[in-house]
Amino acid sequence: MHLDAFRDHCLALPGAEETLPFGPDTLVFKVGGKMFALMGLERLPPSVNLKCDPERAVELREQYDAITPGWHMNKVHWNTVGLQADVPDDVIRELADHSYALVRASLPKRIRAELDAQ
Repeated sequence: MHLDAFRDHCLALPGAEETLPFGPDTLVFKVGGKMFALMGLERLPPSVNLKCDPERAVELREQYDAITPGWHMNKVHWNTVGLQADVPDDVIRELADHSYALVRASLPKRIRAELDAQ
């Protein structure tokens, strides 16, 4: 998956925004002010960190060579996913949606209600 396609997918999610809180080389996607995806813009090969259910994270790491424990993240809850490797684009999109859903579910009820109204 190309970086621009991943970016477009993330920004299409309700309430998603992109920020550069760690400098110009790390793009962070947030919902309700909380991160659900991080992408190093200068990192080669391109990859993205995505939040994941812990049991599923382990299964994905066993299934795909390009999915590894989250780089510079909590290795239990985050995976690093290679964008130009053995992971199909539809799986990458689904994992981004899963990460978004996990983070959104952890938001306060008021913020979730605001997102539902969008």
